[in-house]
Amino acid sequence: MNLEEFVRIFGKPYSEILGINLKFGKDEEIVKWFLASILYSKPIRESSATKTYFCFLKHGVTNAKKILQTGWQGLVDILDEGGYTRYDFSTADKLLEVFGNLEKVYGGSLNRLHELAKDSKDLEKKLKLLGKGIGDVTVSVFLREMRDVWRKADPEPSPLVKLAMKKLKIKDLKEFAKRKKLNLVWLETALVRYAKEFLRKGKKLEIV
Repeated sequence: MNLEEFVRIFGKPYSEILGINLKFGKDEEIVKWFLASILYSKPIRESSATKTYFCFLKHGVTNAKKILQTGWQGLVDILDEGGYTRYDFSTADKLLEVFGNLEKVYGGSLNRLHELAKDSKDLEKKLKLLGKGIGDVTVSVFLREMRDVWRKADPEPSPLVKLAMKKLKIKDLKEFAKRKKLNLVWLETALVRYAKEFLRKGKKLEIV
């Protein structure tokens, strides 16, 4: 399979699959993607994280105020409905802390957080300061798809992306995307799936 075909097949961003429109930089859509990123960042089946996000969407619990109003037991119930049972208690704790701080410090606006960040590193620091549950994985998942929306979004490649880069002998992701005329978000997302679905499982997929 050639590289362009690989990116076209495997590179569709997770936010687009979830029906989240980040294109216009609207706060409500960005917060939805942040919630989804927290769900995807746990070592849990991707399908369970996806199903759980849609449960939050169904119940209208997709912003800081709604999450706080829903409360711990309500969040646990939604997480359980989505099959997120292994991490339901800890994730409910995390969501209340993170979105509580987002509401208190930034009025529930991630765009406001971005505006106040001095640069890409400060942006990542501010995201992590929202709660102890926000680590490198969550930040990487979230900011990867914010590259085309926020000028300060420039995360380090995640361990999965680095694994795929090593296999394909890619040294500099941004330079490679520019040279090959590929969208960086789509390329990076495709590399995540390549590492997760093929390299880690020992499945063969030759990319040229």
